[in-house]
Amino acid sequence: REWINRDRTKLEIRRKFARFLRKYTAENDPGNLVYRKRIRDMCVNNRQSLEVSYLHLSRLEPTLAIWVADAPAEMFELFHEAAKAETLKLYPSYESIHKHVFVRLEDLPIKDQIRDIRQSHLEQLIKVEGVVTKRTGVFPQLQEAYYTCGRCGFLAGPIMCKNGAEEQKPGSCVECQSKGPWSVSQEKTIYRNYQRVTLQESPGNVPAGRLPRSKEVILLNDLIDQIRPGDEVEVTGVFTTNFEGGLNTRTGFPVFSTHIVANHLLRKGDRFATQALTDEDKEEIRRLSRDPRICQRIIKSIAPSIHGHDDIKAGIALALFGGQEKIVKGKTRLRGDINMLLLGDPGVAKSQFLKYVEKTANRAVYATGKGASAVGLTAAVQKDPVTREWVLQGGALVMANRGVCLI
Repeated sequence: REWINRDRTKLEIRRKFARFLRKYTAENDPGNLVYRKRIRDMCVNNRQSLEVSYLHLSRLEPTLAIWVADAPAEMFELFHEAAKAETLKLYPSYESIHKHVFVRLEDLPIKDQIRDIRQSHLEQLIKVEGVVTKRTGVFPQLQEAYYTCGRCGFLAGPIMCKNGAEEQKPGSCVECQSKGPWSVSQEKTIYRNYQRVTLQESPGNVPAGRLPRSKEVILLNDLIDQIRPGDEVEVTGVFTTNFEGGLNTRTGFPVFSTHIVANHLLRKGDRFATQALTDEDKEEIRRLSRDPRICQRIIKSIAPSIHGHDDIKAGIALALFGGQEKIVKGKTRLRGDINMLLLGDPGVAKSQFLKYVEKTANRAVYATGKGASAVGLTAAVQKDPVTREWVLQGGALVMANRGVCLI
């Protein structure tokens, strides 16, 4: 990591990444400059994030791909600067709208489980998958701090504030040589948006008989409010530590809390949305729509390993597809989905039907046992670790909004 901070190395990294943004072309279309088009779309849509594929980077610049996985914090700063410089070359007026361009790295080939993250992952680029269970509000976080001396009014700064670090004030005033007092200059200080979410293991990834693990994820800048409780997401980011005095007081020896500083977010629904339908797919859908036995084919495709139970399968199909939501005279909303109750003797595959729906539905939450109590289904009151205020944590029904809740 020390050699990345050398001036000549930084210059070479910026030059290589800028060349990658200018020169990379699609494999099947050599004339298609992929990232020039993405930069244009970013500017047209008034966004700050430029999504870069790790697979593209490793194909054209394998050295940068290795370095960004081993030293992501330092490399991302250089990537942001190079991306902003390339953007301003194409669109000089972009800086009047946004001061920064953020490179978001997607398609990281290795995915880690939340319960398998260890100290060997510290300060590394990782990708994890889980369900968002809790989200805080948006807070301003110091990014570049300026301080005013209380004795002579001298303005000191900027002091760069690293994520998770404590506030650092100047030692002594350059003008009057006093130790302060220092106050934050609200006019000069630059803040950025800050939000914390709790990511819990997906139900399908939890080993039998184990409780799901969770991890705190920090969202900065334009990533805030991109995900909400109940979303199943893939998070690519930097796994890092944070010193907490209260944790050390309880344990009696130095212990650091850990979290993930997110760089890229991908919701499970977005993964399917990015897979554009080809002309062959559209023609196949039209052909199926003309099939007079399409209802029977859909029913037979639901839980094919379970024989019979066509009426139950038809009900599940109706619950999954839903209907058209209607709003009467702009006031009353008639929902387009239905509730379904399965009753039967033991051993007739009721739970297997629920498991099939959980794996098939785009957004599904499975609640059983103690989780099916009134509090577990609606909401629970907990103390937020950031603000120390009492907040509501959504239950199964809240997280399954616009999806399927299986009880």
